[in-house]
Amino acid sequence: MITISGEGLTLSQINAVSKGAKIALSQDPQVLGRIEASQGRIEAAVNNGEDVYGVTTLYGGMADQRVPVERMIELQHIALWHHKTATGPRLPAEDVRAAMLLRINSLMKGYSGVRLELIERYVTFLNAGVTPHAFQRGSIGASGDLVPLSYIGASVIGLDPAFLVDWNGETMDCHSALNKLGLEPLTLRPKEGLAMNNGTTASTGVAANAMGRGARVLALGLATQALLAEALLATNQSFHATIQAIKPHPGQVFVGSLFRNLLEGSILIRGEAAGERGHRKGKLIQDRYSLRCLPQYTGPIVDMMAVAAKQIATEANSANDNPLVDPDTGEVYHTGNFLAQYTGVACDTLRAQLAMLLKHLDVQIAMLVTPEFNNGLPPSLVGNPDHGLNMGLKSLQLTCNSVAPLVQFYGRSMVDLYPSHAEQFNQNINSQAMNAANLAREAVDASEHFLAAALVFAVQAVELRANTVRPGFDASDLLSTRNAALYRAARTVALGAPDAEKPLLWNDTEGFIQDKVEGILTDLREGKVIAAAMADTQAEIDAFLAA
Repeated sequence: MITISGEGLTLSQINAVSKGAKIALSQDPQVLGRIEASQGRIEAAVNNGEDVYGVTTLYGGMADQRVPVERMIELQHIALWHHKTATGPRLPAEDVRAAMLLRINSLMKGYSGVRLELIERYVTFLNAGVTPHAFQRGSIGASGDLVPLSYIGASVIGLDPAFLVDWNGETMDCHSALNKLGLEPLTLRPKEGLAMNNGTTASTGVAANAMGRGARVLALGLATQALLAEALLATNQSFHATIQAIKPHPGQVFVGSLFRNLLEGSILIRGEAAGERGHRKGKLIQDRYSLRCLPQYTGPIVDMMAVAAKQIATEANSANDNPLVDPDTGEVYHTGNFLAQYTGVACDTLRAQLAMLLKHLDVQIAMLVTPEFNNGLPPSLVGNPDHGLNMGLKSLQLTCNSVAPLVQFYGRSMVDLYPSHAEQFNQNINSQAMNAANLAREAVDASEHFLAAALVFAVQAVELRANTVRPGFDASDLLSTRNAALYRAARTVALGAPDAEKPLLWNDTEGFIQDKVEGILTDLREGKVIAAAMADTQAEIDAFLAA
């Protein structure tokens, strides 16, 4: 049970709730008192005839038009009603749940002028597993994520049965869901409709889930590179602490330390210290750039992903609707906190860094399959060269070559790239955060596919390498402790436990490569065998991103 107070919500907690974890609202008297005070201030403003945007006036470019007292409640319902304009595919249920959670967290800060009862409606829906239908398209992330948040809010209060929800795989109208929950449709008070749809919490919910998955891609991408380093007989000198200490960017220092841990105890990695096996005789005295410059190349990736993670976490703990009411002073602020620029920039950053990570892996795979560069492995990692017709992983490399450019395309900037003349030029800048966040989800999806293929290369490579060191293809005894765990996990979900008699792929026609990739990909997304093997590495990555 995760307690929500408006403060301190972490990305890992958001990810957990998106997958079904339950929440409770803080019972701290100060927190509840702030909610009550801000709602009371809105009521007082109405009673005193004060001008408050979206309460006593219409919205946006029509905010010069006054609303009579007797129509103020109607206005709040219209705030949700007239945004039923969405097109395109549905938002995944996990992203909708994250959006609901962040709306709860924002409203719990006590700056939005809503009743506690309204916030509790969201909690009831979340904990019962009732997920409103919302859609990916329609928000420019400027006056908040108006369209998706309106679908969610209208479902929660039961505005109209045309708003649909999913309950344990069954689609029903929101009135039917409320009836099953023992609730009646809720009539809004002044400001409440605007507080439900005017905010950044839909795009930020999508972003938080994408960042959570992106952190797993980052961890596995680095760990896979450690496996490839063993297959390529790399040197550990590239990760020496002194090298990183004299160029002390945090990410570079972190990556150097991580790889020293990942490669500790490897029989295959070359040591350069006195008494250790040095450079390969007759070969380059130093590794090629994708190995030798690995800390320098991937260090900025982890640095920039840490920045993005912090931006998303900060936005998730913000008050981001308009207007905002200071519960301590009663001041009413007409603000722009609804602009999701930080979320959009963070998602642009995430996509760009995933593209950089995959580019690096793609280069290493290219070395791995090329005899001129792979230090004695067969071309395209053919398992049984005596067969005469085997082509190994030649075709799988094409898959990687198709996915990496796609993620690079997704890595282009989305935020505020296009002019906006929306809504009578009122929303004349925008963040495009929702589009940026949806693209981040797509980039993570593709990156996971790439990593599943990359792990097939890694497993095949270390098994073939093992057989060049001593008879037998099971590489477990030659790899570092942490890499051996990842190797066994990936091997198991791809085909089965390591086999000393045969590598992952022996003769091409003995099984489809697709099945091996899909076995790994399914396990990655379910977070089971490979996740367990990656626990230490993932913990180090998560700690760095959250520091």
